[in-house]
Amino acid sequence: MTAQTPPTPPFRDPQQPLAKRIDDLLGRLTLDERIAFLHQSAPAVERLGVAAFRTGQEALHGVAWMGPATVFPQAVGLGATWNEDLVRRVGEAVSTEVRAMRARDDRVGLNVWAPTVNLLRHPLWGRGEEGYSEDPKLTSAIATAYTRGLRGDHPAYWRTAPVLKHWLAHNNETHRDTSSSSVRPRVLHEYDLRAFHETVRAGAVAGVMPAYNLVNGRPNHVSPYLREHLRTWTDEDLLVCSDAGAPSNLVDSEHYFDTHEEATAAALRAGVDSFTDHGTDSSKTVERVRGTLARGLLTEDDIDRAVRRQLSVRFRLGEFDPGSGPHADIRDFDTPAHRALAEETAEQAIVLLKNDDDLLPLPEDTRIAVVGLLADECKLDWYSGTLIHRSTPLEGLYDRFGTDRVTFAEGVDRIRLRTSAGTYLSVPEAVDAPDEARGTEGALDPALLAGRKDLPPLTTDTTGSVLALVDWGDGVLTLRAPDGRYLSVADDGYVRASADQPGGWVVQETFRLERHESHESLESHESHESHEDGHLLRHMGTGLYVSVAADGVKVAEGKGEIFTLVVTERGEDCVARAASEADAVVVVAGNDPHINGRETQDRTTLRLPEHQERLLRAARAANPDTALVLTSSYPYAVDHEDLRAVLWTAHGGQAAGTALARVLSGDVSPAGRLPQTWYAADSDLPDLLDYDVIGSRQTYLYFEGAPLFPFGHGLSYAEFAYENLTHWVTGDEVKVTFTLTNTSERTADDVPQLYIRAVNPSVPRPRRELAAHRRVTLAPGASTDLTFHLPLTAFAFWDVAHSRHRREPGAYELLVGASSEDIRLTTTIDLDGAPAVPRPVVELGLNAADFDDQRGTHIVDRTKTSGDAVTPIPDGAGELLFHDCDFGDGVSAVTMEASGEGAVEFSLNGGPVLAVLNLSPTAGPYDYTTLSAGVVAAGVHDVHLKLRGPLRLAHVGFVRHQQQRAT
Repeated sequence: MTAQTPPTPPFRDPQQPLAKRIDDLLGRLTLDERIAFLHQSAPAVERLGVAAFRTGQEALHGVAWMGPATVFPQAVGLGATWNEDLVRRVGEAVSTEVRAMRARDDRVGLNVWAPTVNLLRHPLWGRGEEGYSEDPKLTSAIATAYTRGLRGDHPAYWRTAPVLKHWLAHNNETHRDTSSSSVRPRVLHEYDLRAFHETVRAGAVAGVMPAYNLVNGRPNHVSPYLREHLRTWTDEDLLVCSDAGAPSNLVDSEHYFDTHEEATAAALRAGVDSFTDHGTDSSKTVERVRGTLARGLLTEDDIDRAVRRQLSVRFRLGEFDPGSGPHADIRDFDTPAHRALAEETAEQAIVLLKNDDDLLPLPEDTRIAVVGLLADECKLDWYSGTLIHRSTPLEGLYDRFGTDRVTFAEGVDRIRLRTSAGTYLSVPEAVDAPDEARGTEGALDPALLAGRKDLPPLTTDTTGSVLALVDWGDGVLTLRAPDGRYLSVADDGYVRASADQPGGWVVQETFRLERHESHESLESHESHESHEDGHLLRHMGTGLYVSVAADGVKVAEGKGEIFTLVVTERGEDCVARAASEADAVVVVAGNDPHINGRETQDRTTLRLPEHQERLLRAARAANPDTALVLTSSYPYAVDHEDLRAVLWTAHGGQAAGTALARVLSGDVSPAGRLPQTWYAADSDLPDLLDYDVIGSRQTYLYFEGAPLFPFGHGLSYAEFAYENLTHWVTGDEVKVTFTLTNTSERTADDVPQLYIRAVNPSVPRPRRELAAHRRVTLAPGASTDLTFHLPLTAFAFWDVAHSRHRREPGAYELLVGASSEDIRLTTTIDLDGAPAVPRPVVELGLNAADFDDQRGTHIVDRTKTSGDAVTPIPDGAGELLFHDCDFGDGVSAVTMEASGEGAVEFSLNGGPVLAVLNLSPTAGPYDYTTLSAGVVAAGVHDVHLKLRGPLRLAHVGFVRHQQQRAT
């Protein structure tokens, strides 16, 4: 007899409906197995042949953390391309490399945590490099393109499963796990939700990751918006993955819940499906979930709901199909096509900000001095892969113009450090030491990578070593040995020349010089000509001072060694010499993505660091034909008055130098566009934690000042003409057409942009708002007719009086141009819509957070599960304004639902106070009581409320005349 082949279980049968397959596998899992699936590192279930699964493969602009991979420009650089087709192709390349890398290393996950769709509201945000734009329309367009590339085109099976980061209103690293973003309803619906909404609706998103911060007083990981908004946008089972450590933060740092069981239950009920906590150790999460069941805080249905969403993603990835689905055999990695795409993307990301008298492109026979701290660098960021190929600006210019026509001056300060004993710090020769680069081995958590200890620590001798010193701003220094390695500190405390670049979760390659007498931190060492008094050298990673011991130089507790800084060459002198001997100078300045502006650290200023300002001044003084290339993760406020040309590019990945050289030479005409406003000064910026883009007039949408460079700005070597603007309304859309012509003698790209503006709005509306754009390539003299289809919903705003989107009837401008400020064509269209209707306050009252305007208040959580309330800023009085409140035939009393203690003053139309409602202390912030006072009002009026004291106002109600008589 022949043994019969056991039947294929339904979950293994691709012919079965997806829902049936998920139900079958879910039903076969025990409760303990299902609980274990709730952690990021879900274990294997060997009895069912189910493999282990890990959520979270970083893939922001290439496969990150897992070793060598193709490195594309930073995400903000992808945004600067304004090119959805290009970004989709980048997503395709990244997802194919994820698959190829997984084939040889099963640590590489298929659930990719990308893209980041947080809006670049504030240019000092440390993680600005991770987002695409300050504009929700552009952000969603680029994010949708990237997710479509990551997902792939197969109708059923996904190449990778992208998760959007970070839900919601997350633009600060300062106190990021305890700060609350106060987001009024209009900002929520018109700004912060929009980028997520349009990307999710496009259908290529597998899930989202909540952010560390709180929104309106409630942690994002227990946000009702996950249920009320996110899950209503799609029929797909979206997987919500927590950010790392965030579930524990609900208790440990935020103190929002008393116990981890309560926090875990609340997060699961809110919609978190996968807990990223305690690294690969799932035991804490498992223990907490079991505790919630034992206390009756959760049911098995709650657990099954989360596991079902995870399984839905795994099935769509083909995991349970024979051969693991159609994408399992992908092996395309570091292909010629991927290398060419990295170069094309880096070229398209370059933005020409200024080009007076056509300094650029540089003629073939130009003698070029390329100078600056980033001139021979190809910097990576925290979410980069490890470089396989590398091109710096210097290397790119060497290749394009020839080494005999290009000179180089880095501009570092060459120094020696003399000890109090008269000896000097010395870098010993590292005999037979391997040349290791950080990250080549790959790591699930690169934060755990340790510094090298196979190299000898620094010593002292009578001559010492000349070190290259760079001040990156705020007095943060790096020191580099003659062999190119950076001084770093490993976990044994010794100082070694051991790092190829600054990096790591806690950077171990940065130092600060401090005066010996007062220990007062120096803002910039170079501003002090005398160093006779000596300085202490503090290592910033440990906070300890550098000391000299018999067994080597180390960091240790105590005051540390007293050093005298002996400058052997100043960087500006070297730069000036090179600049004076050249026909043109290219100054390459910017940031190191691991220093002074990154995850966990916001920037403090828009200004270029003083060290780099010195180099720029020296180059400009020595040679008027100077071009500044800013290579940075974010905008700077630079004085370009005396500069003939300025370019900006994000850190451009592996082909950055080649791309820059092709643009400088004119092989490629630049056509990148700014994805965010470049402000002229720090004084133009609101507070970093002020999320009210409407009230504080933030971003190009509302900013009323003069920007350094506006949103959408970018010049070209070509000229383009805009003509023949026409429009008409058809059904539920406005159709806009115009003609674009390349009037120059070179093939080039242009990025025409269509903006809209309400002419006479009843509420503050954007000065202009991006409605559509397209990147177009045109040959010399060629023309094309462009057509944009605008849904009528694009003209709507969030009506707080009635909690809905509403299009006002009236005139709207259609503005076509080359940037938000360079408008070439304008026309006006009249649209119908829903007229404003007064607030029905007698029937519905007023939700406090639905104000039209406010001063001195924050929105907070009404309860821990849902709803908003308003509180005055600490030690201050707050004001709320509600326009056009309809009191009908009349009311005789006002009621208020509030907690805490304080007082609320009620008035109409800015007149005298009609009632004061005093609130005695309640038991807690969520223990509301109802206050009332007599008020007589009829007809339509504006309601003014003044809040005093630490109270929370949730709702205001009114009593009709007859209601009061009846009682």
